[in-house]
Amino acid sequence: MTFLPNTTMNLRRIALATATAAALSLAATTGFAQPAGGSMHGGGPGMQGGGIEQMIPKMLAEAKASLNLNTSQQATWDRLVAQSKAARDAARANRQQVKDAMAAQLAKAEPDLAAVAAVADAVEQQNRAQRKALRDQWIAFYTGSFTPEQKAIVRDLLQKKLARAEAFRHGMLERMREHLGTAGG
Repeated sequence: MTFLPNTTMNLRRIALATATAAALSLAATTGFAQPAGGSMHGGGPGMQGGGIEQMIPKMLAEAKASLNLNTSQQATWDRLVAQSKAARDAARANRQQVKDAMAAQLAKAEPDLAAVAAVADAVEQQNRAQRKALRDQWIAFYTGSFTPEQKAIVRDLLQKKLARAEAFRHGMLERMREHLGTAGG
């Protein structure tokens, strides 16, 4: 019966590794959370995707209440939020193209997966270009319109977010070390 406990332990290790990888990937990717309080995955006005290119728009969204925007800044904010919502909708439509291409290929006796990959690559390139253009507009807004006080609010929020992310990463690494240390011995 030594086979069953070893199998159970191996399954637990695999499950833990999978859960850790999922948690780290979620923590590492910041959604293009539009500055108005939507969420990346839930129907809020954000775009799928992630990475450092979307950190500034997300941080600005979280700092909005503290920024005390003037009338001109609020108008620019509203315009950028509307553009973010439109980009999110376009990205969803683009992802549907990939799903449709896959469905069409899977209906064939011999699907052409290279064709699906080409559609997926084109969609990703288009969506990435849109995210980068929006990010650049948000940065230009921050750089050209914010007062030193508003920039300090954003800086402080970024520092707190980065510290929390680092603490999370460190905690996950420690838990993995502890688990591997006790599981291996």
